[in-house]
Amino acid sequence: MKKRITLFTIALLTTFFVSNAQNDWGLKGGLSFNTNGELKEFLNETSDIVNKQDGSSKTGYNIGLYGKLDLGSIYLRPELLYTKTKSEYSINSGSEDYELTKIDVPVLVGVKLIGPLNVFAGPAFQYVVENDLKGVNISDVEKDFTVGVNIGASIELGRFGFDARYERGFSKNEAEWTDVSESFTLDSRPEQLIFSLSYSFLDNRK
Repeated sequence: MKKRITLFTIALLTTFFVSNAQNDWGLKGGLSFNTNGELKEFLNETSDIVNKQDGSSKTGYNIGLYGKLDLGSIYLRPELLYTKTKSEYSINSGSEDYELTKIDVPVLVGVKLIGPLNVFAGPAFQYVVENDLKGVNISDVEKDFTVGVNIGASIELGRFGFDARYERGFSKNEAEWTDVSESFTLDSRPEQLIFSLSYSFLDNRK
């Protein structure tokens, strides 16, 4: 219940801020090519790592709202996004998918370059809603709230915009589970290459 109340509060406040941006606001969505962090395997009798691996990349997606406040040659762009990532790991002689669902709130500062071309960067505040590793009873992540960074470029053509960005979490955020004589930790921190399309609700984009 506490997590639902927190999630609702974040969504409500961010939606209000985004939808009241003075210059522009609209919808956006896209695909991500992502991996989560490192999976480590330990023997329960020792603290030594017996195996570690990075996840294999799988396609995820995001959808949400954005706002934009023009400040001359720069702009401020907050976003509210529902994001789902997926990575594949080899466990017990098989492959399992790790799925992470989160609410992302990037707060981007952009610079207008030539014509429709922009570059941007900024922090991304992330709230983990759910994490799931198929076939495994995995614990909740260590931290519900994490912070990452977005950096990328965009092109705006009328009401439509296209952007490509790189996202990376700053600090580890591990989930844990035990299987017979072995213990595992999985860093849920995503690393993503994201491609998004946006549509403005206003007709006065600059």
